[in-house]
Parts: sequence; structure tokens; C-alpha cells
Amino acid sequence: MKILLIEDDLRVSNLIQRGLNENGFHTELVYDGMLGLKLANQYEFDLIITDIILPKMDGLELCKKLRELNNETPILMLTALGTTDDKVEGFDAGADDYLVKPFEMRELLARVRALIKRKNNQHSNYNVIIKYDTIELNTQTKIVKREGRELSLTPKEFKLFEFMLLNPERVLMRSEISEKVWETHFDTGTNFIDVYINYLRKKVDKDFDTKLIHTKPGMGFILKREL
Repeated sequence: MKILLIEDDLRVSNLIQRGLNENGFHTELVYDGMLGLKLANQYEFDLIITDIILPKMDGLELCKKLRELNNETPILMLTALGTTDDKVEGFDAGADDYLVKPFEMRELLARVRALIKRKNNQHSNYNVIIKYDTIELNTQTKIVKREGRELSLTPKEFKLFEFMLLNPERVLMRSEISEKVWETHFDTGTNFIDVYINYLRKKVDKDFDTKLIHTKPGMGFILKREL
């Protein structure tokens, strides 16, 4: 498995590279965002690990540019910034997972393996249209429409909404959403999931008479025409 590591802190980058190599991964290490972007588009990697604060191009801009170029390589973002807003910004930029410094090597390895497993489990032979009520979601083109009107969703909003569409009329607990959509477990005190549900409501329900995304107090969320 080939990993691109973009980290300008020499001590941290060397520790990560050594830990990955010792666990059977081949790690290509660069120290700035511009070179990371060039290599990511020039060669095929199984995973990209990037810091946010980088010379020449920061990790957020790097993620955005890769996604704009339709580069779908999984991205694990490393940062010392760990608030909910910071995480939302990272995911909105196109990151697949987010690890706050300082972290243990075994946690990083667990995230790496989960992202690579997810990538390997994806099938390339599908062009699936998922429909519910007036919603139509195309899993290949990433286009979502309601009543024929296209909805502009970020990558993480799309993934969350896709999960809800695959599980309509069933209460989804926050823990299940964090596990299935982000393949991780957030602290019970975080309002991370609620933030994204509110984002979806503004785009999916706000301009339509029938509301589809509902909260079940003390339980979770449900996609249903009528609560």
C-alpha cells in the first residue's frame, strides 16, 4: 500500500513515516502542499495523509484542489486544531477523516487501515440511482435532485444524505451515523452530527413544503415523508 505523507514538521513526519513503513506501508514524504498536490496527481496512492498548516499551500486548499480535479484518493487530515468548526471545515474541503495532534501511532494506523479498506470495498461498476419521495441521488455523478432541482451538497453532506437514503423511515442514532458515515466514533459531548444534519435540512428541506429530515428526541434522526 502506497501512502503520500505531507508534513513539514521533520520530527513528526519522520515518526509517522517510520511507523507506517514498519507496518508494511510504502510512504512517500514531502514537506509542502504544492509538491504534495503535484505528486498526488502524478502518481496513484492508496491514501494521502496531510497536515493543515503547510508551506506554499495549506492542507485545506490542497484537499479542495484534489477534489476539484476529481482525485478521489482518501485523505486523512492531521492538525492541532480540534474544534467542531475546524473538523467541519476539513471535511467540507474534502477530507475523509480527521486526526487531532497529539495522537498515538496505533490510532493513526487504525484510521489508515479503515480508510484503505473503505477504498478497496468500493465498487467501480455501479451507476446507482437512489430514490425516495421526490429525492433522486446518483452515486456516480454525485448529483442530488429534489423535484428536479439540483441540490449543492459538500462531499460529507452527500455521504451522510446517501446513508439516510439507504435507510429511510428508520431512526438513525448519532453513534451509528458517526460509525457508518465517518467510520469513527466521536465524543458523546460533540454536536458534530447535529451540525451536519442542520446543513442538510437547509439544503434538502428549507425551500420545500414537505419536510423529510426529522429529529427523534433522545434517539436520533429519521428520513421520512411524515413524522
